[in-house]
Amino acid sequence: MLRWYLIRTKPAGESLAVTNLERQGYEVYWPRAVQVVRCNGRWRDRIGSLFPGYLFLRLNEGTQALNPVNSTVGVLGVVRFGCRYIVVPEQVIRDLQARVDPNTGLHRLSHVSVLTAGTVVSIKTGPFDGLEGVFERHAGAERVVILLNVLGQNASVCFPVDSVLLRYAV
Repeated sequence: MLRWYLIRTKPAGESLAVTNLERQGYEVYWPRAVQVVRCNGRWRDRIGSLFPGYLFLRLNEGTQALNPVNSTVGVLGVVRFGCRYIVVPEQVIRDLQARVDPNTGLHRLSHVSVLTAGTVVSIKTGPFDGLEGVFERHAGAERVVILLNVLGQNASVCFPVDSVLLRYAV
């Protein structure tokens, strides 16, 4: 019987774990994604794990043992709750594989904003740390304009989107 198991890898050890598990004859699925990161002031694509520190292993329970996986280089162990190993439903793996870009074999994560005009937000970094304001609009892909009440006056201030926390809608 074929079953998928969740495997925990050592930090940044997914590639090493995949190589060593495949060398032992296991089928491994390592979902990876294209992530947009800022490097030297420029936005670049970087390939990283969709689930950092985890990958999936398919085991034929009639012919393969799960115990050797725990001592494989790059692997911390098979994820379990108590004494029971986590069996990942086949449909979960199929759904992940169906969402992969057919040309690259990678997932592409979209950055969907939940901020709408009138949403109350809190600033979490910089000199405005802790202040609350009202979301006005997006100012490009990575910046937002927030209406702040500073010294009794309303002012529209531009912030990086990652320095704003959602509070509630008005």
